[in-house]
Amino acid sequence: MNKTSARPLALIYTGLIVYASLYPFSDWRSQGIVPWTFLGSPLPKYWTGFDVLVNVCGYVPFGFLLVLSELRMGRDRYAVLLGTLLAGLLSLAMESLQSYLPLRVPSTVDLGLNVLGAWFGALSAWLLERLGGIDRWSRFRERWFVADARGGLVLLALWPVALLFPAAVPFGLGQVQERVETALAEVLMDTPFLEWLPVRDIELQPLVPGAELLCVVMGLLIPCLLGYSIIQSVARRVLFLIMMFTLGIAATALSAALSYGPEHAWAWLGLPVKAGTVIALMLVVVLLWVPRRAAIALILVALGLYLSLLNQAPASPYFAQTLLTWEQGRFIRFHGLAQWLGWLWPYMTLLYALTQMGGRES
Repeated sequence: MNKTSARPLALIYTGLIVYASLYPFSDWRSQGIVPWTFLGSPLPKYWTGFDVLVNVCGYVPFGFLLVLSELRMGRDRYAVLLGTLLAGLLSLAMESLQSYLPLRVPSTVDLGLNVLGAWFGALSAWLLERLGGIDRWSRFRERWFVADARGGLVLLALWPVALLFPAAVPFGLGQVQERVETALAEVLMDTPFLEWLPVRDIELQPLVPGAELLCVVMGLLIPCLLGYSIIQSVARRVLFLIMMFTLGIAATALSAALSYGPEHAWAWLGLPVKAGTVIALMLVVVLLWVPRRAAIALILVALGLYLSLLNQAPASPYFAQTLLTWEQGRFIRFHGLAQWLGWLWPYMTLLYALTQMGGRES
C-alpha cells in the first residue's frame, strides 16, 4: 500500500471546511424546522462574484485531494464519482448545520457551487493521472525526498498558510501563552480551581529588538530544517531554501496587505526583521550539509528557543484592530483557519520531530 500525503491533507482540509463553514460557532439556536429545509427554498435574490468564487474554489482542492488519495492507493475505479459524492455530502451537512447559526444562511446555490468545485477538482486529479502527472510526481518525490516524508510535506505545505494571520513578530507562530491563560481563567471563573493558575508578578513586555531578531531567525530556520530532514541532496536543499524564503516573505507581505491595506504590505520589514532574515539565510546555507538526524535535533532546539521567546511577549498592540478587519465581511471564512494554523503549526512540528527522532538514518 502506497503512502501518500494526499490523505492526511484531505483530512486536514475537511477540518478547514468545517471551521470555515460554521465559524464563528456562536449563538446556536433551533428554528423548529428540519435543517435541510433550505433545499426547497427559492434561490437567493442577491449574490456576488466573490461568493461564487469562494464556494467553487473552496472545494476544488478538497475534490482534488480526495481523488488523488484514491488514485495513489490504486483505487481509480469510480474515484471521481466517489470524491464528488463525499464532497457533496460534506457540503450538505455544513449547509444544514448553518440553519442553527444566526450569522450563516444555508443555500442550495452554495451547495451546488461546492459540488461543482469538488467535481472540477476531482476531474483535474483524474486527468492528471491519465496524463501521467501522478507518476511523474511519484518519481519526483522519490528523487527529492526520503521514503517517509509525508508528515514533513504536509507541515511544509501548511507553513505559508499559517503565516497569513498577522503575528506580533514576523514569522512568529505559536504565540499562545497569553490566550491560553485568559481562556483558562474564563473557564475556571467562580470555581476554587481559579486559584491554581500561576500569577505573574509583572505583565508581559514587548520583545526587545534583539529578541525579535532571534524569533525571526528561528521562524525561518525551523521550516528550512524541516525540509532538510526529508531532503538529503545538497543541490535540492539549495532550491528548497530559496523557495521557502520566497514563500515566507510573500505570505507575510500578503498578510500585512490584507490586514492593514496594500500600502502597508512591507511595513513589517524593519531593521530587526531584515537582520534576522539575513542571519537565517546564512545559517541555512551553513547547515546545507547537516545530516537528517542532526536536522531533526536542531529543529527541537530551535523550537524550544523560539516558543520560549515568543510566549514571553504580549500579543501585538494592533491585534484587536486586526481581528475586526479579518472578522468583517469576506474575511469571516478565513479568520479562524489561519489563526489556528498560526497557533498550532510549531507544536505540530514539535510532535513530528519527536516522532522522527526514533527513526533510522537514511
